[in-house]
Amino acid sequence: MSYVDELAPHLAFLRRYARALTGSQSSGDAHVRAALEAAIADRSALDSNLPSRVALYKLFHAVWGSSSATLESSSDVDESVGDGADARLRRLSPKSRQALLLTSMEGFSESEAATILAASESQVADLVTEARNEIDAVLKTGVFIIEDEPIISADLQNIVRSLGHEVVGTARTRTEALDRAPSASPGLILADIQLADNSSGIDAVHDIMKVHTCPVIFITAFPERLLTGERPEPTYLITKPFLSEAVKAAIGQALFFA
Repeated sequence: MSYVDELAPHLAFLRRYARALTGSQSSGDAHVRAALEAAIADRSALDSNLPSRVALYKLFHAVWGSSSATLESSSDVDESVGDGADARLRRLSPKSRQALLLTSMEGFSESEAATILAASESQVADLVTEARNEIDAVLKTGVFIIEDEPIISADLQNIVRSLGHEVVGTARTRTEALDRAPSASPGLILADIQLADNSSGIDAVHDIMKVHTCPVIFITAFPERLLTGERPEPTYLITKPFLSEAVKAAIGQALFFA
């Protein structure tokens, strides 16, 4: 198997990570392409001593850093914007957000994340704690959940409430979602892809967005069906079965970029 074949299974998830990190499909994809071009041009760009997935993400971060593509840091903040949620989160270091996404959304261990970010394990642990505390503290909102399985819906509701957010409504079908979500005025929507009556969570969200706009996190057992690069893709996508930490990380990032 060639090293390109080894990387292929990880590309969809790297693209998901890049989009969550940048808040933009086009920007995220551009940096993933740059990393792949670097790997193709020079095989040594990928650390052969590391598992292929870790090596790929490490290369992505090397390309990210060399292109000066940094998220807002404290030095970039306009102090005139005050102490609102947006201003406070923009004072959070980019590496804190990266560490949180790598460990919570992408499922890397702290050791692996440390390798990717060129940091120590203790530094990664501190960065994750910093990011969670800051995000959880300032971005309280109402969340609407579109999920047809009662147990999963209840699980999502518990996760949402554990972060201090309010569940402002739930729905099991596209019709219920359109009837209930706009009047609830949620600040965030969590939406399953396949709903109870075989309707689509994506279609439900499209209906809602015509009358009410807010960030959306999609949940699916088959993320590769949406991460094809052939059409606009969800910026925030969680794979079933999910870990609560992955949901928490996605909620934090979605609200940050809202």
